[in-house]
Amino acid sequence: KMDQRAWKNPYADYDGNPASVQELFDSQGKLTAEFAGRLSNAISQLLMHMENGLKSADPRDCTGYTGWAGIALLYLHLHGVFGEPSFLQKALDYVGHSLTCPTRRRDVTFLCGDAGPLAVAAVVYHRVQRAQESDECLSRLLQLHQSVVMGSGASGLPDELLYGRMGYLYALTFINQQFGHDKIPIQYIQQICEAVLISGEGQSQRFRCQDQSPLMYEWYQEQYVGPAHGLAGIYYFLMQPGYVAGDERVHRLVRPSVDHVCRLRFPTGNYPPCIGDNRDLLVHWCHGAPGIIYMLLQAYKGKRFSETGRCSFLSELTQ
Repeated sequence: KMDQRAWKNPYADYDGNPASVQELFDSQGKLTAEFAGRLSNAISQLLMHMENGLKSADPRDCTGYTGWAGIALLYLHLHGVFGEPSFLQKALDYVGHSLTCPTRRRDVTFLCGDAGPLAVAAVVYHRVQRAQESDECLSRLLQLHQSVVMGSGASGLPDELLYGRMGYLYALTFINQQFGHDKIPIQYIQQICEAVLISGEGQSQRFRCQDQSPLMYEWYQEQYVGPAHGLAGIYYFLMQPGYVAGDERVHRLVRPSVDHVCRLRFPTGNYPPCIGDNRDLLVHWCHGAPGIIYMLLQAYKGKRFSETGRCSFLSELTQ
């Protein structure tokens, strides 16, 4: 049924007894050879199913979310895990296909726009030592930068992760992580964060919530909370070290805004999909506690969270 969003879990909860998982992990906590083999076989079978399904996939979908760039990213990751050369060749094949069918829409994000295929292609070409093609993809990726920084207003670019500024910023972050150094200068990232801060201050004033949350964001007239469209995804990046120029602005704007999100928490530990929505329904990455944990952990790691004790989750972490 369309309204059924989960499968029943047939497995018993872990009872804390190491003997119950001895077939899965050895005494050092590493996968046993038998279990690792089962996982490897399962991966092979799933890849065969996927490849068969791709025969009827949309040939024009280049995106990381639903298209060829996402398949290339999967094979790039598999190559990183297993070191199998055929996986890198698969990534090369699929990323080449993604570059033949750009979206040419206003979407500029890693998942839904042209930034994703360009970023993945830059990394794949770098891995196969095709430096010129890698640099060309990076150049095309950075050509989108100015429109991301400047786009604003009711008809402009949103700030969130799936379709907005943070989705483009993730593409830049992905490049730096994969290349292992600051291939993208920090100034490019800081300019995007500056635009997001200005946007958030303006929306906070418009919603008249400056005293509770100096920053506020909306997507499709909803003040989403979760990472995909909302506050958690935006604050996660704003709290990355060095992304916002000057710690003073992080403490003055971001920290109390994170506090505000914490105060939205339901007694169950979950969070609402949107501010003002009192339904405790969604428990997944896009909307709900699982995705918000990323934001809270970043606040905890960076020691950029207030010490008022208003977020019980962080208090529990330190106990």
